[in-house]
This record gives sequence, structure tokens and C-alpha cells, in this order.
Amino acid sequence: MREDVLGLRALGGDPVSEEYLKAALYHRAEALKDIPDTPLFFGRLDYAENPEPGNSGPGKASTELPGTEPFTDDGVAGHSFHIGRRHVHAPDGTPAVIDWRAPVSVPFYRASTADPMSLALRRRFGFSGGELTAYEDEIFGTGADGQPRSAPKNPGQPSRILIEEIERPRSGPMRDIVATIQPDQDDIVRAEAATTVCVQGAPGTGKTAVGLHRVAYLLYAYREQVRRRGVVMVGPNQAFLSYIRNVLPALGEIDVTQTTVGELVGADTTAKVRGADDEAAAVVKGDARMAEVLRRALWASVAKPSAAVVLPRGTRRWRVAAWEIEELVHELRHRGIRYGAAREMLEHRIAHVILTRMEAAGEACDDRTHEAVRRSRPVRAAVDAIWPKADPVRLVFRLLSSAQALAAAAGDVLTEAEQAAVIWPTAPRGPGSARWSPADLVLIDEARDLITRTPSLAHVVVDEAQDLSPMECRALGRRCSTGAATVLGDLAQGTTPWSAPSWTSLLSHLGKPEAGVRELTVGYRVPRQILDYASALLPVIAPELRPASSLRADPGALDLVRVPADGLGPALAQACQRAGARPGSVAVIAADPQVTALGRALDGAGVAYGAPGEDAALTLVPVTLAKGLEYDHVIVVEPARIVGAEARGLQRLYVALTRAVSRLTVLYSEPLPAPLPS
Repeated sequence: MREDVLGLRALGGDPVSEEYLKAALYHRAEALKDIPDTPLFFGRLDYAENPEPGNSGPGKASTELPGTEPFTDDGVAGHSFHIGRRHVHAPDGTPAVIDWRAPVSVPFYRASTADPMSLALRRRFGFSGGELTAYEDEIFGTGADGQPRSAPKNPGQPSRILIEEIERPRSGPMRDIVATIQPDQDDIVRAEAATTVCVQGAPGTGKTAVGLHRVAYLLYAYREQVRRRGVVMVGPNQAFLSYIRNVLPALGEIDVTQTTVGELVGADTTAKVRGADDEAAAVVKGDARMAEVLRRALWASVAKPSAAVVLPRGTRRWRVAAWEIEELVHELRHRGIRYGAAREMLEHRIAHVILTRMEAAGEACDDRTHEAVRRSRPVRAAVDAIWPKADPVRLVFRLLSSAQALAAAAGDVLTEAEQAAVIWPTAPRGPGSARWSPADLVLIDEARDLITRTPSLAHVVVDEAQDLSPMECRALGRRCSTGAATVLGDLAQGTTPWSAPSWTSLLSHLGKPEAGVRELTVGYRVPRQILDYASALLPVIAPELRPASSLRADPGALDLVRVPADGLGPALAQACQRAGARPGSVAVIAADPQVTALGRALDGAGVAYGAPGEDAALTLVPVTLAKGLEYDHVIVVEPARIVGAEARGLQRLYVALTRAVSRLTVLYSEPLPAPLPS
């Protein structure tokens, strides 16, 4: 199929059309690239010749999947389909592999003995690299005794091939989970494009993968709508984005923007991050009350008209009294429209008053007359004096550099202590020399939206959302105001001082208070022993959450090792060497202040390692960058140091303990934090 695309010539009717066609062919060829050691199919569905009564069938399932053409059982009865990451057809057009997102593929993820969905057989294939190594069949229908039958040797137990795929050692970036999507995950992936979904997911429940596969599904089922208006995947940091970067290309989607909140809001401003806030300032700047402070500061610049507008035209002078202009200003201020749009409308309103009087005097007026009056010097000068142009960067600069300006806008909104926390100790000479922080760019984004509406995308997917400040939520909400969002996170992993207290609160700031919350409570990637150990922290950090259960158990998955204080370095080197002898990725996670010393210890022992985002067998990870990452074997060093490094240290420790998908080693010389058993 790729060779066919590469063999096509871009024959456009003109040079511009030809360039567009070349670009389209290039993107299509890129999407069809083969991925080494990744099989194109992972399952097979055999539909029954005569579906039994009460069997829902794909025809019923398809009606639950908006954005796709429905089909009936008659079209698939008796047919067999291979299911894979993308559609593949033979030279004559006959489908060889069906895309996993197609309605006909739904039973692969949702069929059960209770509801076979018209299937006679479901087959899972096992692969090692690109080599087929095994297959496993489930036979649906009823036997001679009239009882439902299923082929797995251990009914009720998860598929062995599915478990082996989950446990397969990882190296490098995250893989797709298209072969192992579970029914509760599939239900979220295939939700309607216009539906905002919030997913509360415990570690290892696959919420990040669900979000990525939801993007791929939307681009398949609602392709024109989503591509026209855009979709964006928002992650917490670049280390996380590097980890997930290969998932969507593996599914044939290469044009999705993957970014952070900082990059998203910073793309539209000349202000660049050059500094950082202390915790007190960051908390206040991230508070939703800052939106009201900015609104007041902006609209306070609108002045009361002090003089009439007098426009000479020919031998006559047309006059609009100050009280008339004041009425126009009052009406525009209370219409709820953006500052910039209202300013432009004021020009038109004044021009309309003048044209009405000109017509009453017998003059002929048309659109050109209206435009000439609107753009005339007297009208422009009056509007500039009454309703001055606003710049979002200068607006925020004025508030942060002038205690008087901030007090005027925030007098009864922020306390004096809060105002003192955000004001710059020394005012910069101008916006260009200011040491803007990440939170400042979010304020600038809010100010820009008060002036000119932010364009809305079709869909925004945001991961680790529990760590967003209310102002960051507002920034993302503006970008899906007429679209929808998929919100992913875990309240127990909230590690910022402004972490969301509840999903209800966060969704309200996002502008999607009506969104439903789905909970994923089955861990597929973290063994039961590790998950149970980490869950000992939940009664302290998130008592309202239920501990997740794990699909997998491994008695050797957890190893607690106490070492003398002066033996931590050698013990770490030995643990890394033992972990490196097994297949898969290894990470050492420690408190940020301890990372440098641990790096020196590894260097001294001759153990090679890399930083997060680098392609290395062993990664040394500061705990503040660990969120969202996964490794086969994780070595957590000195949990007490992690807890003591910050106010929400227990939450940070919970994150660190749940990054392992096979084995967890805890190295400690100091006593373990109280909630953890030693």
C-alpha cells in the first residue's frame, strides 16, 4: 500500500494545488510506514453463520459508536476478520486486516460468554518481535447441553497471551496497548467526540494509554471534524511527552500535537519564561480569583466620555454628545463580550449614530460612508481616549510591577499578604526584561482571552490533570470551549500545592461541570504485591479513593532492602547490576536533592545510566519527573528523603512506588515513613 502511494505523481491543476497534493501523499506514505518488530494484526474474529437469538451482534454494537457507518449481522455472518493496528488491503481491494477502531472490531474487546456479539470464535495471537509464537481461542455459543461454552482452559481467568503482552519487557518509549484494551477502557476510548470524559485511574490502570487511543479513535471516527478544528495531547513535562511520543505514530496518526500547558500558552505570547515563583506566589497566581483581578484591571481602563465627537463633512458638522456616547459605552460594557470586540463595536455604534443623522438630513449613505465615518480621525481619537487598546503582556506586567495597580484591581479579592506574595520585589524596566514565570504566562493567556476570544479545538486530552492549577484549567478549557475534553489523572498522585481537591472542582474550572467521572480500578501493569504495598499510603493521602486491584500477581515483585547509611552507594550499584541482568528497562528514583550524589556513586562503580527521555537501559530519575513514566524494574532510594523533601511528599512517594511494572526494590537506611510496612 505504501509503494502504491509512493508511486503516485502529484498532478495538480496549478503549482499551489500540486504542493498540497505532494504534502498529502507524503503524510499518507509516512502513516503507512512499517514499524519494525510490530505485527500488523493481533487478533481474529469469526462471526457465526446464524447468530443466536438475544445475541447483540455487531449491528447493535455499531449503533453505539457514533461517527461510523452502521452495519448489520447479515454483512458479517459467517465471515472471518483479522484485527490489527491499521487497515490493510490486498491489491484487489479485499481487506486483509481490519482497523481496531472499526465497528466490526468492537467484539474483539467487548464480547463475553454472556454476550458473544454474534461471534463464533475470538483468537488472540502471541508474537515475539515480528514472529508469531502462539495463539489462543475462545469459542462462543452453546454446547449440546445448552450451556454457554468458551475454549480457555481456565474459565474466568485472564488470557495468558494478554498477560504475557502486558508483562513483555519494555525498553525506550511507551508502547501502544491496542492488543490488550479491556472492556472498561474500550468504553472510554469510543465515547462520542462531543462528550467530555474524566478518568480517575489508579496506577497501572492504563489511563494514559486510554487517552492516547481515544485520540486515535477520534481521528478515525470523526476524521474531518477533528482534523479541521484540531486535537491536542497535553502532558505534564517533556520527559513524559518523550515517553509517549511513539504511541500515536504506531497507530498511523502522525500529525497530533503533543505539548505541555506551558508550551501551549507560551506559543501565543512574546513573553518568555526566565524565572520561577516561590510556592506562595505560584499558589496565588494559580488561583481562579486571579481571573477576576485581571478582568477588573482590564475594564478599569475604560474611561467616561468627557467631550462630544464632532465630525466635519463637507459644509456640515455632525455631533454626538458625550452623554450619548456614555450610553453606548454602558450598553457595550454590560453585553458580556470581549474587550477588543466591544472596542471595535463602539466605533461602529458612533458611526451609526452619525449616519442616522446624515440620512435624516437627506444625505445618501451606504457601507462606504459608514466605513469612512468609522475610520475618521475624530471617531478614532474618541474611541482611543474612552476605550484604549489593550495588550495582555503589558496588562499583567502592570499588575505585577505596581503594588498600587494590583491593590486597585484586587482590593477585595486578594488579601494584602496574597498581593505581597505575587508582586515583584523590584519592578523590571519593561516587559522585555521581566523574569516571567510559567504561572505568569498563564495569566497573560487569561488576559489575552479577555481581550480576544481564544479559538476552540475539537478535542483536548490532558494527562496528570490532578496537578493543574485552576488558572491552568481555565487555559485548557478555553481551548475546548466549543469542543470536548478527555481528562486523565489520579487524585492520589496530586503533588503540587494547588492540586485539585476533587474532580468536581477541576471540571468546574475547566468549564465542563457536566462531565461524568469514570473510574478505572483494575491495575493491568503493576503487580498486586507492589500495588498493595503502595496502597498502604492511600488512607493518608486520599482516603476517599478505593485501592485498585491488580490483574497480576508475582511473589517476587517486591524487595525491601535495609542498608547501613554508609553502604547506600555500593548497595545501589549492586541492585542496578542485578536488575540490569534481567530483560527490560530499569530506573532509579530518588528525591531531587539526592540525585547528584547517587549519580556520583553509580559513576564510581562504573554503572552507566541516562536521564529521563534518553535511550538508556538504566535511567536515573528525579522523583519530580517520575509521574506518568513506567519501567520494568524500579529502585526507589530512601523513601523518607522523598517524603521530607516537600509538603506533599507522601503523594510523591506514592508516584515513585507505582512506576514499576514487574519488580520494585526499595533501598533505605532511614526508617520508612509510618504508613508503609517495613
